[in-house]
Amino acid sequence: MSIPRVEHELHNRRKSRNVGLGLVLGSFVLLVMGMTYVKLTAQNAAMAEARAAEQAAAAAATQSGASD
Repeated sequence: MSIPRVEHELHNRRKSRNVGLGLVLGSFVLLVMGMTYVKLTAQNAAMAEARAAEQAAAAAATQSGASD
């Protein structure tokens, strides 16, 4: 026969604080991940645009060099 366990009020308050702190920390982690994702995708887009411009310039230089 098991005896029902009675938790003290202090444990209930501590548990609610721990849950609240866990939610705050989890949201902070998600915020940092989201900011990192946005920053990386913006950098990748800028790098792709720069690479496309370099390739276009190289293609134009190759065509103008070939027509000389």
